[in-house]
Amino acid sequence: MSLIDEAARVRERAYAPYSGFKVGAAIRAEGGRVHLGVNVENAAYPEGTCAEAGAIAAMIAAGDSRIAEVAVIADAPRPVPPCGGCRQKLAEFGGPDVPVTLATLRGAREETTIGALLPGAFGPSDMEAS
Repeated sequence: MSLIDEAARVRERAYAPYSGFKVGAAIRAEGGRVHLGVNVENAAYPEGTCAEAGAIAAMIAAGDSRIAEVAVIADAPRPVPPCGGCRQKLAEFGGPDVPVTLATLRGAREETTIGALLPGAFGPSDMEAS
C-alpha cells in the first residue's frame, strides 16, 4: 500500500465534528516504519491537533526520530499544504529534501519537499549558544 493510500485509509478516522474537514497523514520514518495521524478537533476549536502533528507524535512514541517521506490527504478541490506549525514540525524531524505528497480524494496530487514548504527553516541547532 502506498503512503498516500495509508493516509487516505486513516483519514476516515479523523475527528472533525465542527468543520467536517478530515485530514489524514502518513509518515515513513528513516527505518521504513509508517506512522499515521489524523486531525482531531474539539470544542476549543483552535486547540485541535493536525494530522501531521499526530503522525509525528506516533513516530516519536514508536521510537523513530527522523522522517524519510510524508503524505497528506484531504477532501478538497486542490491539495492542501500543512499549516505553518506543522511545516516547522516536519522540518525539525526531516531534512529539506524529504519528499512530501499532497493529495485530494478526487485524485489531484502535488509533489514537493519539506524545504520547499518551509524555506529557511530553523531547528534545535540554531538555538545553541555559541
